[in-house]
Order: sequence, then C-alpha cells, then structure tokens
Amino acid sequence: MGKVLIIGCGGVASVAIHKCCQNAEVFDEICIASRTVSKCDALKEKLENQTKTKITTAQVNADNVDELIALIEKVQPDVVLNLALPYQDLTIMDACLATGVDYIDTANYEPEDTAKFEYKWQWDYRKRFEDAGITALLGSGFDPGVTGVFSAYALKHYFDEINYIDILDCNAGDHGYPFATNFNPEINIREVSAKGSYWEDGHWVETEPMEIKRVYNFPEIGEKDMYLLHHEELESLALNIPGIKRIRFFMTFGESYLTHLKCLENVGMTSIEPIMYEGKEIVPLQFLKAVLPDPSTLGPRTKGKTNIGCIFIGKKDGKERKIYIYNVCDHEESYKEVGSQAVSYTTGVPAMIGAMMVMSGIWKKPGVYNIEEFDPDPFMEALNKWGLPWKVSEAPEMVD
Repeated sequence: MGKVLIIGCGGVASVAIHKCCQNAEVFDEICIASRTVSKCDALKEKLENQTKTKITTAQVNADNVDELIALIEKVQPDVVLNLALPYQDLTIMDACLATGVDYIDTANYEPEDTAKFEYKWQWDYRKRFEDAGITALLGSGFDPGVTGVFSAYALKHYFDEINYIDILDCNAGDHGYPFATNFNPEINIREVSAKGSYWEDGHWVETEPMEIKRVYNFPEIGEKDMYLLHHEELESLALNIPGIKRIRFFMTFGESYLTHLKCLENVGMTSIEPIMYEGKEIVPLQFLKAVLPDPSTLGPRTKGKTNIGCIFIGKKDGKERKIYIYNVCDHEESYKEVGSQAVSYTTGVPAMIGAMMVMSGIWKKPGVYNIEEFDPDPFMEALNKWGLPWKVSEAPEMVD
C-alpha cells in the first residue's frame, strides 16, 4: 500500500518496525533512519528475511532540517513516523511541511534546555499543515495515544459527557537492577522529577513532585503505589473531551526506584544545567544516562506485566456511569515476539497503527490533530488485532 520513513532506532522504533514488517500488506517499504546507521542496518539484517516488506536504511541527524528534507526527497515516503527524541519534533515537522508529507509522532515537543513539555509549539503548526494539505497526528503511543483513543471510544459508545478521567499507568515489571529506567533515562527522569499537575474546573492545579500518592488494585497485577504526575495528554483531552471537570494521571513507582531517584537528585545528578568537568562542559543528567543500563537491554531480564488504562465517570441518558478501559501487556511475551519489553511494546504498536491509519486514509484531514480527534473504532479494532487487546470493566474500583 505504501512506504513509511521511520526516524529513530531505539526500543520503541524497533517494536514499530517489527510490527510494520508483520503488517506487510500495508507497509510495502520501510526506510529506517537514525544518527547511528549501524543500528538501522542491524535491525534490517535481522528482519529482512522474515517479511515481504522491503527495508532500506539511512543516516540522518534529526536536528538538521536540511538533512531531513534531503532524506525525505530521496526516500519519497507516504508518511514520516517520528520515533526520535521529543526535542526533534519541530525539525521533523518542518521537513514534512517542506516536502508535503504526513507526520506521526508519539510524544510532544520539549525544548532540550528546559524540562517543560506541552503542545503549544506543535499546535502552532496547525494553519501551515492545513495550507499544505497534510496531516500531523500527535501522540500515537500509549500514553499519550491509546489513552486518548480510549477516551474518544468511551465518549462515543458509553457516555453523553465525561466529567472525570483518571489515567493509570502501572508497570509491575522487574528487571533485577537496583535502578534503571524503562525508556530513555533522560526523558524519564525529567518527567518524574518535574512538578505534578492536574486539570480541574478549567485550570491547572500544580503539585510538588510525588506529593500525591494513591494505592490501587490493578487487574491481573494487584495493589501498587502510584503517584500523580503531569502528563501531556491531560492538556489535549481537557480541550477535546466535552464535559470534563477533572483529569489526572497516575504512574506506579516502587520504593527502591524513588529512593535511588531522591538520592541522585540530592547530589545533583538529575540536573539539566551544564557544569564544567575537567575543562569540558557536561550535563549531569546526560552523564547519568550514560552510566545507567540501556533500556533496550532490559528486555531479556524483565518479568511481570504492565496495566495502562483510563477510569471514566460521566453521564449517559441523565444517569451517572463509571467504566474502566485498560490493556494488560506481559513483558516476557513482548520480548518473545519482538525482542523488546512491554514498555517499548505498548508504545511501538500504537505508533505503527497510527501510521497505518494516516497512510491508508482512514484518518486523514489537513492540519495538526491529537489522536482523540479521530474516530476511535478502527484504531480500537487494530489494537486487538496487533497485540494490545483491551478490556472494559463496568464496575471498576475508583481512585479517591
């Protein structure tokens, strides 16, 4: 059906590429591009004899718009799937505008020098994408991503209006290390050490990092400690889901992780302010990333499950209704299938599905859109087909 250019070759990209290769009817050709082309070549070698999809590779610096434009013009893809770093969203969007190609990503832009992620930078591209007649689909991962699709699905099939959403992200996987992060340490630690916030009655309420804790009994996992964080989909769902009074995001963390993180914070290792070391400027958090286990190596060691979903409270035919839509993913099963643990799997599968929705024209309209702004049904169907089946509970345990 078409050709996708995938920028990035980390854990999430690896899953998305595996899934594109399983879905060769849609993805005739893939070009994998990264700063380190040897990683792309290794993945191509591993996959090319197992799929009908034609795979090529390329070297690109995703910070450089001219290099990106040259690559897109050479490859001539139908869509660009951005699985690079969030710092590179805008350069890739610029290159898509210059070449008239549709754009998909999994995480919103954040500047490298401030730990602040929000949609305003990407939303500012709306008019330009409309004028160019191309689609930008933002946040086609799990959270953001599937959580937005769950919200649109709940609104379409279960509610007339949704008043409260609690997004719960539980990773009950154990990799055996005293301290490691399940995805890019730099992005993960920036996210966790930032102040929390939630949306209530039309405004943001800010909290101290890890200030609000709840214990929740997750289906198929059991009781876990979870903490309120700021997360990007709160921003778009607050605008796009009618009737919202409050929306919160919680993520689970174990005691060991939090103790290590506090210790590293106290000695300045999580700082993004550059310091001088032996005559050279270094960023402590980037140095920490270099000494921590690489998330892509955690797959063979990780056991347990993830559970990510949304609890909705709203009204249907004038009566209050509560439902919980969630997915449970097994780390070992994910590794067996695609060589990655469930944190990468739960983001890489929806990235492939988002690219498929746009490329096949099922989701296609000029402009910049968050995932919940499209019809959720074909995406929900694809989740069941491609490895992330979901469940609906109509009598969920609530978060107080």
